[in-house]
Amino acid sequence: MIGNIIGTIIFGAVIGVLARLVIPGKQAMGWVITIVLGIAGALIGYWVWEGLLDKGDTGGIDWIRWIISIAAAAVLTLGYTSLTRNR
Repeated sequence: MIGNIIGTIIFGAVIGVLARLVIPGKQAMGWVITIVLGIAGALIGYWVWEGLLDKGDTGGIDWIRWIISIAAAAVLTLGYTSLTRNR
């Protein structure tokens, strides 16, 4: 259980950092928000991959699921920066 939580945090951090790398310009947000948005993007990516596309676990690295997760986290990051830009 605790291993799953730590794994999710690490995976979310990686997805969040990759999402910020694909967005041009500077995003004014800290590392905690990066991880939270990365986790949310990863969860959306898993939901799309398993729920909508019905792919499930393939036993290897699911590159398309990673791309979907990064894209979702990038959209969430853009949304966050647009909401907090005027602060």
